[in-house]
Amino acid sequence: MNQIVKVLETTIFASRWVQAPLYLGLIIAQVVYCYLFMIELSHLVHNAFGGKPISEADVMLVVLGLIDVVMIANLLIMVIVGGYETFVSRLDLEGHPDQPEWLSHVNAGVLKIKLSTAIIGISSIHLLKTFINASNLSEHTIKWQVIIHVVFLISAAAMAWVDKLMNETLILQHQSKHH
Repeated sequence: MNQIVKVLETTIFASRWVQAPLYLGLIIAQVVYCYLFMIELSHLVHNAFGGKPISEADVMLVVLGLIDVVMIANLLIMVIVGGYETFVSRLDLEGHPDQPEWLSHVNAGVLKIKLSTAIIGISSIHLLKTFINASNLSEHTIKWQVIIHVVFLISAAAMAWVDKLMNETLILQHQSKHH
């Protein structure tokens, strides 16, 4: 019976590797985002230096779009590296000069907070683009984008609060074991 339990536990623990192709898929998605970024950047450069005249507001909208792509790419990196490190296998990066500072203390709670913060940043960029382009959008669209952004803010605050409570509970449990 102990042998069956041991095989079951080993299989369950090894099942974390099922996620590895998901992270590889996100890397491919990041390559696609990089490609789209370069196309959009080339359009901006072409229009600014020889194409049709482009207004400052149009340049700002394109640049905000580029920033949006970069923030989504950053989000992808956090999910790929942090998720792999947290749920699949440790990355052997000790002493590596390019190791991200945040990776040394990443766990599921920290990853959730970082992801929600990144999503708020992306939502903020979208909202800024909406406000710059407000004359071309319906009041209904603007209202719903603001509502969605506020929901992201409330969700992130709730996650941070729950994470803080969980950490305080763990600290109290740890202290009670040592007394």
